[in-house]
Amino acid sequence: MGKIAFVFSGQGAQYPGMGQSLCEASAAAKAVFDMADSLRPGTSKQCFSGTAEELSVTKNTQPCLYCVDLAAARALEERGVHADYVAGFSLGEVAAAAFAGVFTDESGFKFVCRRAEAMQKAAVENPGSMAAVLKLSNEKVEELCGSFSKVWPVNYNCPGQLVVAGEPGQLKEFQELVKAEGGRAAPLAVSGGFHSPFMESAAGELAGYLSTVETGEPRLPLYANLNAKPYTAASARELLVNQVKSPVRWQETIESLAAEGVDTFLECGPGKTLCGLIKKTVKTAKVLQVQDQETLKAALSGLM
Repeated sequence: MGKIAFVFSGQGAQYPGMGQSLCEASAAAKAVFDMADSLRPGTSKQCFSGTAEELSVTKNTQPCLYCVDLAAARALEERGVHADYVAGFSLGEVAAAAFAGVFTDESGFKFVCRRAEAMQKAAVENPGSMAAVLKLSNEKVEELCGSFSKVWPVNYNCPGQLVVAGEPGQLKEFQELVKAEGGRAAPLAVSGGFHSPFMESAAGELAGYLSTVETGEPRLPLYANLNAKPYTAASARELLVNQVKSPVRWQETIESLAAEGVDTFLECGPGKTLCGLIKKTVKTAKVLQVQDQETLKAALSGLM
């Protein structure tokens, strides 16, 4: 086997009950939830028994996902599985940064709470929507976005899938153009136009906040959404601030990791969205996923 990368799930993967069986199966996972409850009482309760509607509110989604993402990685490490590289999709990059030592678990959680509030506020101030475009080249999607003043490519997910964000009215017109070009645009159930200029005010708020937070040198290579390249201690704040208003270069990140010799990817966190994107990007990769006790056992078995 070659090298292993832990990849951390992003917003949209959340579901009621997430993390509970993982917490019951792993002391290391439970420690993450205990930490979160000490700083934001009720976080584990939201994960374990909150409604889908409650978990879909950004200020709840992000802290809860951070916990499940990080808990899954800690459970793997507790079982003797060690990552050679890490990356996270959008919100998942914060959990990846904590796992890699850029943040402590506590400072990462405090940051993710502030990030969630700032992004939710920006989404209210600048209402936006998102849609996944399928069956068209990135170049064609970028060309179509250029026809609008407030529609932007934001998530470069995998070959043949690019998510765009924009003003709802313009985005509706954009979707008609996609259809006319032979593509398909699927609206996403999100509460804002994330990773676009609509998040400029959130980035500004986070820049001020992070200027007061101590960050460390990554203990293993951590790849950034912003440029698909590894972090340095000096770049951490800039990468995390600009990430919220800039495209997620996920396909390029996975290709870069594969070029470094990664052939096994472990998705840490709820759902298996990243597993699907990775298989479409690097068809020969082994992809495993950890979100609960059952998938933890399956992943450990799959690594043997």
